[in-house]
Amino acid sequence: MSAYSGATDRPVSESTITQHLAQVVDSHPDQEAIVVRHQNIRWSYREYLQEIERVAAGFVALGVQPGDRVGIWSPNNIEWALVQMATAKIGAIMVCINPAYRPEELAFALNNVEVKYLVMAQEFRGSDYVEMIYSLMPSLKDPNSTETNRLPTVSQVISIGEEPLTGMLPFAELQTMAGDEHYATMRAREASLSPDQPINIQFTSGTTGNPKGATLSHRNILNNALFVAQAMHMSHEDRLCIPVPLYHCFGMVLGNLVCMVSGACAVFPAAAFDPLTTLQTVEQEKCTGLHGVPTMFIAELEHPDFEQFDLSSLRTGVMAGSTCPEELMRKVHELFHMREVVIGYGQTECSPINHITETDSPIEKQVKTVGRAMDHTEVRIIDEQGHIAPIGQAGEICARGYCVMQGYWGDEEKTNATIDEHGWLHSGDLGVMDEEGYVTIVGRIKDMIIRGGENIYPREIEEVLYLHEEISDAAVFGIPDDRYGEQVCLWLKVREGSKIHEEEIRAYLKEHLAYFKIPKYISVVTDYPMTVTGKLQKFKMREQMIKQLEAEALNA
Repeated sequence: MSAYSGATDRPVSESTITQHLAQVVDSHPDQEAIVVRHQNIRWSYREYLQEIERVAAGFVALGVQPGDRVGIWSPNNIEWALVQMATAKIGAIMVCINPAYRPEELAFALNNVEVKYLVMAQEFRGSDYVEMIYSLMPSLKDPNSTETNRLPTVSQVISIGEEPLTGMLPFAELQTMAGDEHYATMRAREASLSPDQPINIQFTSGTTGNPKGATLSHRNILNNALFVAQAMHMSHEDRLCIPVPLYHCFGMVLGNLVCMVSGACAVFPAAAFDPLTTLQTVEQEKCTGLHGVPTMFIAELEHPDFEQFDLSSLRTGVMAGSTCPEELMRKVHELFHMREVVIGYGQTECSPINHITETDSPIEKQVKTVGRAMDHTEVRIIDEQGHIAPIGQAGEICARGYCVMQGYWGDEEKTNATIDEHGWLHSGDLGVMDEEGYVTIVGRIKDMIIRGGENIYPREIEEVLYLHEEISDAAVFGIPDDRYGEQVCLWLKVREGSKIHEEEIRAYLKEHLAYFKIPKYISVVTDYPMTVTGKLQKFKMREQMIKQLEAEALNA
């Protein structure tokens, strides 16, 4: 049957994040801990801890109490990393806010979990954060304003940047406001912390509906980092390039914390992903690891100067955040020299990884599956009736163990709809398990297409398309159809200079797939709607395609 349990020979850590950090600083005080290239930051572990403590004591001086929610709304920078560690040190709960949020989304997130303190950048990719926050909190800019404050729980806004802003505390001032008594309080709080205390609220990516605040503890995310670091064979000699966003578990746990637990160096190339900057950083910093979602690796591979870079220092990294095409994995092995790259699979609610590939497993397992359940994690595949599915049969992936979140903040109903009475987290993802416990993802339950009674998994069609030399990326989804219930729709990106046309694509697919899996609708596009972490928003593709077909029908 489709059930597998991860190893239990290595115990779960009962430390808090900063207790573990203290051990690393003792062992490797002069080891380079963090490099933020766009801010010219290069700190040893000793220096990093000193800066973390300045911010933590500053929060104490500001009045932050254990359990207070401290929001961080910013692209990747040193301030983000400091807030992550400083809040963990004093028992506050860091709330990660998507840097791409607009005012309505920001207000929803902050109010949903009652954020009291907000640390924010001043702008990002043309978004004026300052004007957005003033529009939501008019009294911040003008104390005499009679306009409605739409963020009633926020008592203090802390701004990152040189420019002083009305009503906001500069981050640099936070770093210098603590006295001896605040440092003493900070240390007393740290000593009283429990590993099961909530330390982080991560909003789900919002591929459908309003995001939900997954509440994670020290125990959740510290152990996830420890087990992922183990799978990557990380040590204090490694340097990990992290172009993925910190606001998401990928950057925060699999990046920052994986480096910290190993005594390795976290290297941030830029505020946000750029393929050229990432390649330059790997070469110049001699990085041994590189993280990314599949679209990032594709962008790097397709950069016109890719072959100019010496990437021979690389050996490992994590590819996650979205399903990883087999052909892409093979290229990462060969062209990036990342023979020990691992695929991580899970979700925010799992802190975030519950499956990972193994570097010593057969190559087919490394490139075609998401590996097996991680340490201290149980996994099962269930059918539509909730029974464990036989080996080889597709069903919903469920996980149980230390990694499962405490729940969605303040939402017992949604929590109970996701975690059942036996502690199993239901992913909504469809997978197939083999007799050795390796799992292959075949899609989302909601993405499965049922055409004329036939079940069609988009991933199967996408994998075939990735093998075509003129196709860069592919996304398959279903749209309603009066006759068949659903029809298959394909959006694809082609390589620069390609002249491939629709009939050639159909002919290619007919050679590899049954007739009912051939898309009825094919569109060549330049961009997909995506979350900041690189997850395709197929529901938006579906909406756009339906509108397009309706418009064509009206004009016919």
